Amino acid sequence: MSAKQNILAKLRKSLSGTTPLADNFDEALVTEPWRYAPEQRIAQLRKLMEAVHTEIHLTTAADWPQRVAQLMRERQLPSLLIAPATAHGQQLSAYWQQYSDLPPLKAYDRPVEEWKAELFNDTPASLTGTLGAIAATGSLIVWPTPQEPRLMSLVPPVHFALLKASEIHDNFYEVQQKFSWAAGMPTNALLISGPSKTADIEQVLAYGAHGPKDLVVLILEDQ
Repeated sequence: MSAKQNILAKLRKSLSGTTPLADNFDEALVTEPWRYAPEQRIAQLRKLMEAVHTEIHLTTAADWPQRVAQLMRERQLPSLLIAPATAHGQQLSAYWQQYSDLPPLKAYDRPVEEWKAELFNDTPASLTGTLGAIAATGSLIVWPTPQEPRLMSLVPPVHFALLKASEIHDNFYEVQQKFSWAAGMPTNALLISGPSKTADIEQVLAYGAHGPKDLVVLILEDQ
């Protein structure tokens, strides 16, 4: 018997003859105080995210590539990292091909070991999708995949994130229920509310110490 099996056997034995406590969990306690009318969710999310230096832009599913191009020009960013296998990566690539004056796109299409130095030292911005957002906490839900790894939202100094307005949820409990996290937690789900920040002993905030110093969220309002 392995050490793990031995520990589990002891735990099960310790429960012998005991009576389980009734589950008095009240779902309303974690949902009712944090519910919003559909037309209020964007405003609630925006209020909380902008309070921690997140930049929010409202656009549509058709127009967001143009907005990204505009923001790239305004910030004078020399390149943008994308996931070419994703639907939004393909949509942005198609738009980019129409204009020769836009900064080049970089594709995250190889193991990080093959280009780690370039990723960490010469990749100023990235674009990723999101799984949705939580209005009650002002948080994006980012679920990294092999096509769009976590490093895309963690390493470049500027992170552009796409969010569908229809995928802004009221509260965290609602998200757990929708994606059945009780049946199997994701291995690497991220809740992101703003750019990376830290403070030293003098309580002076510094942005970008452990991740992007700028978070730019584009909310797609087609619905």
